[in-house]
Amino acid sequence: MSSFEKALVYHCSPTLCGLKPANLLSLSKDEYPHLPQLAAAYARLLEDKGIRLTILCSCGCRWLLLVYHQSMLAAQLKQPAVVRLLAQAGYPVEAPFSLEQLLRCLSRRLRQSEGFPHEIGVFLGYPLEDVIGFCRHKGEGCKLCGYWKVYGDEEKALALFSRFRKCTQIYREYFQKGYSLEKLTVIQNNS
Repeated sequence: MSSFEKALVYHCSPTLCGLKPANLLSLSKDEYPHLPQLAAAYARLLEDKGIRLTILCSCGCRWLLLVYHQSMLAAQLKQPAVVRLLAQAGYPVEAPFSLEQLLRCLSRRLRQSEGFPHEIGVFLGYPLEDVIGFCRHKGEGCKLCGYWKVYGDEEKALALFSRFRKCTQIYREYFQKGYSLEKLTVIQNNS
């Protein structure tokens, strides 16, 4: 059991089990000095499950790794309302656009900004109304705070938070019992 696999299971289970399109993982460069090679090796291991790993940013003493289901994320980012939001933020969304183009733009925006660009929420599968609410209210006055700040449907968000917690709990238990990361990862075909 590697520390990298443990980090993936502990922080990315909702993506590995197909509940959300992506998770973001911040890792220490001291602990993972060879993350590019490690991420590439795990990307090859999980490729047939549709999972991709992309280093979005090498910021200061940390790596920012996006772990995502390729087909789920592509479907998420092609929704018309999401396309409009990304267009307003300067993303290249003129057809035909690719997921890789959008990820390169997100990576560039992460490197150029002091914090996280607010539209990162749509990449992580947050409800659009909550991403828009966060942008509009600058993170203040939310109805609920959990995996993200909720400005829209509280009941739906609470149900999702519960599913994410349960998934993570189950994945941690199975991982500790010796199940491999590959065995725990669910194939997702949403293309």
